[in-house]
Formats: sequence, C-alpha cells, structure tokens
Amino acid sequence: MEIGVPRETKDQEFRVGLSPSSVRVLSESRHAVFVEAGAGAEAGFTDDDYRQAGAQIVSQPESAWNRELVVKVKEPLQPEYKFLQKGQLLFTYLHLAADRALTEHLIDCGVTAVAYETVEQDGNNRLPLLMPMSIIAGRLAVQFGARFLERQQGGRGVLLGGVPGVRPGKVVILGGGVVGTEAARIAVGMGAVVQILDVSVERLSYLETVFGSRVELLYSNSAQIEAIVPAADLLIGAVLVLGRKAPILVPRQLVSRMRPGSVIVDVAVDQGGCVETMHTTSHTHPTYIEAGVVHYGVPNMPGAVPWTATQALNNSTLPYVLQLANFGMKALATDSALAKGVNVQNHRLVHPAVQQVFPDLAN
Repeated sequence: MEIGVPRETKDQEFRVGLSPSSVRVLSESRHAVFVEAGAGAEAGFTDDDYRQAGAQIVSQPESAWNRELVVKVKEPLQPEYKFLQKGQLLFTYLHLAADRALTEHLIDCGVTAVAYETVEQDGNNRLPLLMPMSIIAGRLAVQFGARFLERQQGGRGVLLGGVPGVRPGKVVILGGGVVGTEAARIAVGMGAVVQILDVSVERLSYLETVFGSRVELLYSNSAQIEAIVPAADLLIGAVLVLGRKAPILVPRQLVSRMRPGSVIVDVAVDQGGCVETMHTTSHTHPTYIEAGVVHYGVPNMPGAVPWTATQALNNSTLPYVLQLANFGMKALATDSALAKGVNVQNHRLVHPAVQQVFPDLAN
C-alpha cells in the first residue's frame, strides 16, 4: 500500500505521523511510504533518516496526501481539506465533537476517517492511542502551569513546591483518568498540595493505592467543585467523555472567584473544554487573562516535546498502521479496536458518541 505522511500545519505542531523506525518496519513489509520534505525535522528526524529507512521524500504536500492511507498526528486544517478524497483512509487525531466544519467536510468528501482517540480495545475500555499523549499532556499541564504561575508570565508568583516556612501551591485536578493521574504525579513530585476530583468511586479507590495520603481524593459534584476551586493556584481540567464534548464543570462565575494570577490549564480544550471561560489558544500565543485568571488552552500540548511525543505515539499506533496497510478497509471489519475508531465512512457519520453531538449529521 502507498502511505503518505504530510508535514503538520497546526501552529507549532512539531510531531510527525511516522518516525523513521516506523517507516522502516512498513518498508520491510513492502509498503511504499511517502514523507513530505521536512515533516520530521522539528522532531529531530532528518529527510536522510527517512530515506535510509526506506521512505521516498516528496517536496509537495499533495504528493504525500495523494495516497491510499494518510497517517498524521492532528486533524486536517481547512487549507488541507482539498487533499481529502473519496476512498482514502485517514488515520489521525480528529476530536470531531469540537469541530463541526471538519465533520461536515469528512462526510462530504467520502474519506474513511479513523480517529486515534476513539480506537478502543474490547473488554477493558482502554484507549491505547490516546493514552501516550494523555500521559504527556498530564505531565506538561503541571510543567506549563508552574511556568505561568511565575509573575513575569502573568501569574500570582507562586512556587508550587513552596519553601520551608512558606506554604506550597495548591493544584486542583478535575478528572482522575490518565491525564489527571499523570498531572498529580508531577505536582506531588514538585511538592504541591494536590486534590483530585472524579465521579468514579472505583477510580478514586485506585488512586488511593497510587498516591496514598499524598493526594486528597474527592468525589466530584458541583458543590465540591464550588468549594475548592477558588483556593486553587493551579486548576487542571482533565475530563474525558469518549467522542463527546467535555461537560462544563467550572462556570464563569466560579472562575471569577479564583484569586488574581491563578492559572487554569484545560487539557480537555480539544473536546471543547470543561471551563466555561476557556477557549482554544496556540503554542505561539498560549495564554490570555480573563477575570484576572491566566487561561492556557493549547489543544496540542504534546507538540511542545515532539521528539518524545512522536516516538511515544508511534509505539502505540504502528501495529494499527500495519493492520491498515496490510488489509486496507478489511482491517476495519476484522479488528474490533480499529472498527471503534471509525468516525466517518461512506459519506456517513458513524461513531455513536459523535452522532450524539451532531444528531442532524447522523442520518
């Protein structure tokens, strides 16, 4: 099969769909891989690295896009819509619940769109292609939060770990999944006071085995959120509802009760965000201030660490890329995890969760 790897066009998105080591595996399996020139440069992979792995380097984006299977990292942006075509397999993060325009175009053009974030393994409900980036995003959420708490960045001037004689900063995490767990791991390591809220008592019990008494674990409801959010130095949104928009857990009036210079990092922003005052930002312009609070809403946080993130993503995606390359559309019928990843096929919106977001597009 011919596989295309375009250069990412999202603001400061430096990851790349396939690493040279993944290209080598595909080449050894007799697949032809076409990589757009410079696609891996910012992740530390040169065009020569790809050539040595067996790829052909193409100078124009259409030469990478015009293939049976296109492997990316992030969703196509509007200037890329013209490259999508009927019968093509697109394998990437899509997050369609937050992007009606892309959803409509995927339906119209006839592409088969398989989203990393909805590939789901049977039996354990694991999201194997979302997990590696969730780990990175969770860890970065605290790293970025600590940075924007610095006074020069608009923050309160709080050191999360504190010092002897001065209390540490308080980190409140909404959601105890992979993102929330990894955020807590870093925040605890920094010495911050950490609280996690989640609606699953079972998950909270698990987190107790991970963190013991180092993290305060609370059942999430509106009263609990209202009670603890105003005291947070750093609030992290780590909510995930598979394939759907994130619920608004922190309304505007609650944000206004936070102390000036506090920081909100909403990792759920790629699914619409769980904080009402949050809107999408970019690596170039990562923050804005509303109600005196610093808001960070970059939807592609792992793009900040592309060398690590590309390899972590490929470790998980490569087996599925091989399935698609070896068997094409048949892989979607034989691999149940890939089948759950299909969002759009044959001019139809087929993923149940996304259908609930756009019921008028589901017919």
